[in-house]
Amino acid sequence: MLASASPRRADLLREAGIAFRVAPAHIDESEAIGESPESYVERLAREKAEAVWRDRPASFVLGADTTVVVDETILAKPADAADAARMLRLLSGRSHRVLTGICLLGPSGFFRASVVSTAVTFERLSEADIVWYVGTGEPLDKAGAYAVQGGASRFVARIEGSFSNVVGLPMEVLAPWCREAGIQVS
Repeated sequence: MLASASPRRADLLREAGIAFRVAPAHIDESEAIGESPESYVERLAREKAEAVWRDRPASFVLGADTTVVVDETILAKPADAADAARMLRLLSGRSHRVLTGICLLGPSGFFRASVVSTAVTFERLSEADIVWYVGTGEPLDKAGAYAVQGGASRFVARIEGSFSNVVGLPMEVLAPWCREAGIQVS
């Protein structure tokens, strides 16, 4: 079970040949006071997995949460187009981190959790770049207001680490967990 409605995560699982069903978790995604970005994404991934697993304890359930961090500030999904533009201005011409917390729960107490960090550097964006990209609507439901596999790919100067992590699911961590759990991975 995938405790997420993310089409990007679903695509990554399909590409890896991992069979799954979608069962989105509905949890409060607010940051806790004083919570580090790493603790935040790990907690949300675990809470999403637990929320779905409680009703399906005989299943394997994957929870994940991705956020963008610049200057230790979490850039979650933008509230609106103006917020997306603000985030893109913050990312312009500099490096940031993409953090994904993942948690896999299963029968017989199977539990794995991790946080993966990838460094991404953006080219300097012009106001025209920002207006164009926000106008596509793509940034409005993405952490940090961009999709690396979409229109924002033209803004990326460098990625240091896992590309699939930036998309939303670090497959190099998940695939070995699946094999360990006996879940088929092609």
